[in-house]
Amino acid sequence: MMEQQTSVKVMTAHELTQLLFAQEELFILDVRNTSDYENWRIEGHRVVSMNIPYFDLLDGVESVLEKIPVHQKVLVVCAKEGSSIFVAEMLAEAGFTDVSYLQGGMKAWSDHLEPVKVGELRDGGAIYQFVRIGKGCLSYMIVSGGEAAVVDTLRMTDVYEAFAAKHQWTIKHTIDTHLHADHISGGKKLAERLDASYWLPEKDAEEVTYFYRKLEEGQEIQVGATKIAILPIYSPGHTIGSTSLLVDDTYFLTGDSLFVASIGRPDLAGKAEDWVGDLHNTLYNRYKELPEHLVVLPAHFGSYTEIGPMGVVSARLGDLYRNNPGLTIADESEFRHIVTHHLPPQPNAYQEIRQVNMGKLKPSEEEQQEMEVGPNRCAIHDK
Repeated sequence: MMEQQTSVKVMTAHELTQLLFAQEELFILDVRNTSDYENWRIEGHRVVSMNIPYFDLLDGVESVLEKIPVHQKVLVVCAKEGSSIFVAEMLAEAGFTDVSYLQGGMKAWSDHLEPVKVGELRDGGAIYQFVRIGKGCLSYMIVSGGEAAVVDTLRMTDVYEAFAAKHQWTIKHTIDTHLHADHISGGKKLAERLDASYWLPEKDAEEVTYFYRKLEEGQEIQVGATKIAILPIYSPGHTIGSTSLLVDDTYFLTGDSLFVASIGRPDLAGKAEDWVGDLHNTLYNRYKELPEHLVVLPAHFGSYTEIGPMGVVSARLGDLYRNNPGLTIADESEFRHIVTHHLPPQPNAYQEIRQVNMGKLKPSEEEQQEMEVGPNRCAIHDK
């Protein structure tokens, strides 16, 4: 009699992202160390997860079988993949019929970018949001007349390059809305590879070691022959140089100043007391003067609950002034106190990441991945 073969499936980060966007049911068994799980894990609208460290399962999975749903999709997750394969195979041998492991583990989950179309532009172009769902980072590609600009580019530059090449678009500009502290920017790298222009606010660039074009209020950065203009709007607070982009009088790219459910933090350069006034002025005066119909497209999200239909993270500016807790603090002194005294933990290796983005440190690819592990923590009101 032949020995029965177990059936363990592989789930890619792309497949998992699509499953979460569709809000399908999923049970996750995360076999990383408890501290790693509590710091950062996969979440979703209909996701239930349980943490049992791998070393507690070396002698078998019998002790946890009753805690795992039999007739539901089960995904086993670990840091890099190996441990999850071993545990998934044991679950399959125990009779679970729909068991998968996450290909590449949380390392692959952290680096995955999912392009999602936000909408059309009036003269025939389009804007795409690249969702780094495992870390909460958002970047953008604005396309018109066969040309493209990439905003707040992440270090996985091959994704943008391949996406543009697939559609036969030429990337002419890369733009950073500010000097990032939670992730390594790929803007300069992508611009150099493609002979494109790299833009950065001058006030954030005092210590950078490379050439850049100054992103200043009043400019128009043209993309394509159809003249879809990107209009920079100076909006300090998260950093002293933070600059938002108004695209096609419809889309408002706010960087890390304003999010869907929270606001930016002013302390990642060690100047919270100095910059909190700028942040208040940006949010309560400068942005308040703009039309309510603008579609806010931030550079981050703090929770899966901010991901809307089809995976897009966005909100009308007018709605945010009614619903975003960071925009409903009437008293300025109270705002200052909340912003400077109720800050969440700072991002992993944020000081070193700032140095990398200035061009002062040049870590290896593996070192860059390690620097970025964990949640982004760029917001005040994130859970």
